[in-house]
Amino acid sequence: MSAAPPQCSFWRASSTGKAIADAVHGVPAHFGLVEASRGRRAGSGSAGSNRLVVVSNRVARQNEVRAGGLAAAMRAALMENGGLWFGWSGNLVAEDRRQLHHESDGAIDYALLDLTQEEYQAYYLGFSNRSLWPLLHFQPTRMQYSHAEYAGYRRVNQLFAQKLASLLRPADRIWVQDYHLIPLASELRALGIRARMGFFLHVPLPPPQLLADLPCHADLMRTLLAYDLVGVQTAANATSLRRYFLDVAGASCTGDTVTQDGRQTRIAPFPISIDTALVARQAEAAMNRSAFRGLRASVNGHKLVIGVDRLDYSKGISQRLQAFDRFLAQHRPWRKKVSLLQVAPISRKEVPEYHELRLEVERIVGAINGHHARPDWLPIRYVNHSFARATLTGFYRMARVALVTPLRDGMNLVAKEFVAAQDPADPGVLVLSRFAGAAQELQQALLVNPYDPDDLVDALVQGLEMPLAERRARWQAMFECISAHDVGAWRKAFLSALERCGLPHQHRVPRTVLSMAEIRLGPAATCAVPSCAVANEETAD
Repeated sequence: MSAAPPQCSFWRASSTGKAIADAVHGVPAHFGLVEASRGRRAGSGSAGSNRLVVVSNRVARQNEVRAGGLAAAMRAALMENGGLWFGWSGNLVAEDRRQLHHESDGAIDYALLDLTQEEYQAYYLGFSNRSLWPLLHFQPTRMQYSHAEYAGYRRVNQLFAQKLASLLRPADRIWVQDYHLIPLASELRALGIRARMGFFLHVPLPPPQLLADLPCHADLMRTLLAYDLVGVQTAANATSLRRYFLDVAGASCTGDTVTQDGRQTRIAPFPISIDTALVARQAEAAMNRSAFRGLRASVNGHKLVIGVDRLDYSKGISQRLQAFDRFLAQHRPWRKKVSLLQVAPISRKEVPEYHELRLEVERIVGAINGHHARPDWLPIRYVNHSFARATLTGFYRMARVALVTPLRDGMNLVAKEFVAAQDPADPGVLVLSRFAGAAQELQQALLVNPYDPDDLVDALVQGLEMPLAERRARWQAMFECISAHDVGAWRKAFLSALERCGLPHQHRVPRTVLSMAEIRLGPAATCAVPSCAVANEETAD
């Protein structure tokens, strides 16, 4: 093994960055009023410090335990220079009882805003999860668009901007997370905020033709150009977004920088990762936990195959289970020698499509177990609740094969956690969808098309029968990749790129992109749709 870890294929292709040229704009007349009214709450750093402000739909508060690596990454970033984490409180209240809650945890301040039931319905359950989520996961036929829900989504982003603006300082850097908050920068610019602003999209991004299926695509997508930096998971995602602005929105593009209406926005890939060393330590420690010992005893010497996914139609759980059924039917000698543990925590219970998915998956599991099970052997163990990562890493370590086969995924950190959790002396095999962003880095996995059940069956057999030497070689290459490019490297790469955006820009007073007449809310509906910070009057929808 060489002293320096090998570069993943993705990072070899995209490690060089490009600084963004400064754009000069007129200063809004009302900027001084916003600046003067800005709060100086007790918190991290001085008023002139280079503070980081993270904005996300949900916030991982100090006493909450979240299994994902994003919470740890954001906390580490905020701890470096002190910072503010702003988002929804999780509370649904009446309008006259809305509060902005303030908490502190060492160097981190939290600002948590209540929403009303109506706002939650339109912004989160409606437009975010019934329009954007399916579209961004390449499933436009599942999209259920509503003009009223889009207007509600824009109103909540405007509300977030109004509440956040009074907490900001001139030297702040603002890092906005994910599809719930695409228009936030445009609303902040409309209030005169000139700080550097970056946006990271955690989910995949379809090609321009699919993005254009969204009825409000011109209005929504244009707001991304209010950011100085837009980060996505893969080079293909970055190309898709730049092509959208070039081909659909009429912008110009030089390298990775898009220019429209005099503003420049860099669009680049920053593949998110995990705390690799921490996951490896947790997996080793998990072997002494009762949950690990209990699972090992119940497996009784059989090979364990594992799948861990939030219960979502984008994860390919139904297709995976049907492929496992085919595997048992075609490879009878493996019966009573292998079991699949499928962990699938329930999510978005209020969305009807997710309730229907749960019933479908339960039906498939019941049919497979009913057909193949024996009194002393259950082919599929299906669990609907989540586990702490410290426990889950032990399950990963025990598994001979992980089936990580989403139909489409921005990255999929389960794939990376599985690799990090393995025993170097006897590692398991990763079967990975080629439509997950992680496939661009973890190319030593067995890459499959999740829509092809025979492809999944062949990969499962190959993984179960793979010789130890090959398993070690594949695992070593993937482990070195995720060790060199862990979540800390992701965070530093993004913030370094945002810093290279130059001094905070001065922005024009924004123009309205769509008029009220163009946002058709129905015969009796009235709703003020917030304006975009950047627009191009000559661009056709």
